[in-house]
Parts: sequence; C-alpha cells; structure tokens
Amino acid sequence: MSVWVWVALILGLAAFTQSLTGFGVALVSMPLLSMVIGVKQAAPLVALISLFVEVGILWRYRAHLALRPVLHLAVASFFGVPLGVWGLRHLPERPVAMGLGVVLAGYGLYALAGWRLPKLEGKGWAWGAGWLSGVLGGAYNASGPPVILYGHARQWPPARFKANLQAYFLLNSSLVFLTHLAAGTIHPSTWRLAAWSLPALAAGLVLGATMDRWLSPSAFRKMVLIALVLLGARMLWG
Repeated sequence: MSVWVWVALILGLAAFTQSLTGFGVALVSMPLLSMVIGVKQAAPLVALISLFVEVGILWRYRAHLALRPVLHLAVASFFGVPLGVWGLRHLPERPVAMGLGVVLAGYGLYALAGWRLPKLEGKGWAWGAGWLSGVLGGAYNASGPPVILYGHARQWPPARFKANLQAYFLLNSSLVFLTHLAAGTIHPSTWRLAAWSLPALAAGLVLGATMDRWLSPSAFRKMVLIALVLLGARMLWG
C-alpha cells in the first residue's frame, strides 16, 4: 500500500480510539506515523488532525462539559510548558518517563483490583494535574496521562470524562498547532495528508461513537484503567 493509504488508516484508527475512550489520538498515531513518514512530518500532522477529532467529539458531548475544572487544568498547563521545555534540555528523559509510568500503571492496577479509590476534592488537584500535564507536554509531548488520571480519580461519568478531556485537549492542541504554524513546520504536504485522511477520520469517529453506545459505565471504567496500565507500561519500557 502507498504511504497515503497507511497514513489514512493510522489516523482512522487513532480517531476511533479517541472517540471510544476519550483519549489516544496522539498515543496511537505518533508511534505508527513515525515509522511511515518520520517524526518531523508526523508531529505537525497529528497536531492538525487532533483539532478535527477533538472538535467532533466535544460537539457530541458538549452538554456534559464542566468548564471550570477544564479551565483550571488548561491555565495550569500553560505555566508548566516552559519548565517542560527547559527540562527536555537539562534533565534525563528516562527516569522521569519511568516514574510517570510507575504512577499510571500502579494506579490502574490498584483500581482494577477492586479496592476503594480516593476521590480527589479541591481545586489544588486540578492545578497540580494541569501543571504536570504542561510540563510533560513541553518535555515529551505527553500531556494526556496526568489529566486522564485526574479525571478518573474525580470519578467523572463517561460522558463528562470525554467532554472535559476533549475541551482540555482542544485548548492544548490549539496551542501546539499555532506553535507549529509559527515555526513553519506545517507544509502544504501536511494539509494534503490531512485532507486525504478526512474520510478515514470521519469513519473512525462514527464507529467509535457507535460502539460507545453499547458500553456500560463499568465497562468504560475498566477500559480506561486497562489503557492506563498499558500507557504506564509503554512509558516504563519505551
């Protein structure tokens, strides 16, 4: 198959994952696209595609959006990004990534074991999760895990979980997209690949939304926890 077909299939799979679980478009697409078109071309393409995916999912769940915690997370993340960029240049990557992987996998396993989970209360947790998300986004382009962990610990219902995450990701993706645009890394080929992949993106979003209707809240919760364990394992072992 041609590169264009592979790109469309990968982005369709990423859109399906995000539509079903509320996150995963970058986690799924970046490793696979990097093998097909390289990291330098994949990063701006994912930044552009993320906007389409997140707007589509947010529109579907807009009635369930709780804006205040999203704003706390987003504002805090903006303060964390500069520190993350600094850390990328001065701190060793592997120990930080492995530490986050331990937290994610440990929390997911703890919850899957059926033990009672603490419900995070207070604004401080939102500011802390948002700030850490910004740090990781600036350093490793991995802003999702702290916010996913926070949303699960807050025990958001599935619809609110997806709506809040999409709103948060949309704010961050917009900042990333504008940064790429200002840096000149979004080329005409990026727009062409995005346009070519739109049918696959739409199909992924619709399929994920269709399957979502058959998921019970408990099944959705278990799926998110398993994803956290897998994400933590990926950060531990690269």
